[in-house]
Amino acid sequence: MSLPMQSEGFMSRLRQFDAYPKTLEDFRVKTFGGAAVTLVSGAIMLLLFVSELAYYLQGDVTQELFVDTSRGQKIRINLNVQFPHLPCSYLSIDAMDVSGEHQLDVDHHILKKRLDKDGNPLKEIPAERHTALGDDKPKEFLDAVMGKQGEKKEEEAATEQEKCGSCYGAETEQLKCCNNCEDVREAYRRKGWAFNNAIEISQCLKEGWSDKMKSQQNEGCQVYGYLEVNKVAGNFHFAPGKSFQQHHVHVHDLQPFGMKSFNLTHTVNRLSFGQDYPGIENPLDGVSQVDTAGSMMFQYFVKVVPTVYKKLSGKVINTNQYSATKHQRAIRISGPVTEQGLPGVFVLYDLSPMLVQITETRRSFMHFLTGVCAIIGGVFTGELGHIPCSCTSFLYASHSVQWLV
Repeated sequence: MSLPMQSEGFMSRLRQFDAYPKTLEDFRVKTFGGAAVTLVSGAIMLLLFVSELAYYLQGDVTQELFVDTSRGQKIRINLNVQFPHLPCSYLSIDAMDVSGEHQLDVDHHILKKRLDKDGNPLKEIPAERHTALGDDKPKEFLDAVMGKQGEKKEEEAATEQEKCGSCYGAETEQLKCCNNCEDVREAYRRKGWAFNNAIEISQCLKEGWSDKMKSQQNEGCQVYGYLEVNKVAGNFHFAPGKSFQQHHVHVHDLQPFGMKSFNLTHTVNRLSFGQDYPGIENPLDGVSQVDTAGSMMFQYFVKVVPTVYKKLSGKVINTNQYSATKHQRAIRISGPVTEQGLPGVFVLYDLSPMLVQITETRRSFMHFLTGVCAIIGGVFTGELGHIPCSCTSFLYASHSVQWLV
């Protein structure tokens, strides 16, 4: 037997395994119904392919729960709170925790923006120097006069700086001189004294402190920035008056303002514990509270959950998420110390012992390819593969019957 004959016999036996036998071109009939079903099948396959591709590119997120073993870290508290009826000069921010660390009247990394009664920011107008009309003196003469005045002002400023103003009995080793009203208030605060005699203090009279307080009574304040606190339970609060310790009690001095009530209406524009990550939700963002009784205490009880977010790029974000509940009640003011509490906005936070780890994941390319092949094969053979045959057969048979009739 020749080699070509053996090869032809092998190919003949191999063709017996063909699972997709072909019909002759003469027996194939293309119909309009078959074309329509093919187009619909192609559209369905395209839609499913786009959906599978979007799911592959978007990825997935998995969450796991662990015991938090980190210690000695700091938490950054980002805040942006607006008080439409409480002036910035009245407002102070304090932070304290269970470890005993106190941050009184915090001003580092915290900014205050004065607002008018409509909630618009007030612009500070710088002082301008004006000259009299018709002043035709030579420029050299004016420069000489201004130079002498400048030297005189510098001498007066140097002399004023050398002076050591009285702190009215509140001097300490750290603060021996009080050259302005704010220094006197700070000295009183460190001593734990109430500051209720501003009209008797020469520094305050010279600066017009009382008049300044009265002129700002109808203003509002926006407080924004961040606090750095220990990773332990604690609280921070916004309250009127300078704070100090009196008999191991945290007290705010409200007497200098001469007001019987304070409007603590506020809006929390933003409050977060740490860096933001994709999909984070801060439950207190956008919360507004109205002080209906005057001098109310607003309390937010926050449960902070340490969170680690791992991105596909390998970047790790150590942050926190939280849940919150709120409570409010009216306060009766009686002197520098209140009997029932302190009017203000308090955020009391506690830390969860559990840590949430969120990881971005993406399916492998082979998984995606398998899904695409399943879509194409399923539409063509599994589901819609029988529909073109049955539909076209029915349409072709009907067409043939019509011709026979």
